[in-house]
Amino acid sequence: MSYCVFVAQLPPETASAHKQYHDERYGFPVNNDNELFGRLILEINQAGLSWSTILNKETNFLRAYDQFDIDTVAAYSDADRERLLQDAGIIRNRLKINAAIHNAQVIQGLQKEHGSFKAWLDRHHPMNKEEWVRLFRKTFKFTGGEIVGEFLMSTSYLAGAHDEDCPVHRRARKAGAVWALHSKRK
Repeated sequence: MSYCVFVAQLPPETASAHKQYHDERYGFPVNNDNELFGRLILEINQAGLSWSTILNKETNFLRAYDQFDIDTVAAYSDADRERLLQDAGIIRNRLKINAAIHNAQVIQGLQKEHGSFKAWLDRHHPMNKEEWVRLFRKTFKFTGGEIVGEFLMSTSYLAGAHDEDCPVHRRARKAGAVWALHSKRK
């Protein structure tokens, strides 16, 4: 399989996790709110670190954050915050942990108002990256430009996850990538 330039140039010690993520998840549509929330948690935690670090800790994040269950995380207590701060399997950053809990509570509100987090995203699509960043900064915590851009590319709301000649690009388009659905209407 021919990979995007970034993945093709990865050193062997990091290539496996990246290639699996690239081939199976990156840029493909995500329809489940908990999975969308989990992707947002991972992107927030990646800030200042390598994506390899996050991919290698993903199972730990799933365990620590109760399978990214929005309602469970939204109800986390101070004891849960302390548990997360002591968990060496994840990124122990108070701001990122607090953002995850706060963002889960915000998503609960979006679900009540729009039916789902995905419906809220769909309602705002299509927008360019700058518009998305403004919306996310107004709505969530710890969501700068890089975090928002990667979240939206990874979940197919923004194009650019794959080089156009990458076979995974074609698979993501065929799977119903949100950006591709919009580009067909033009």
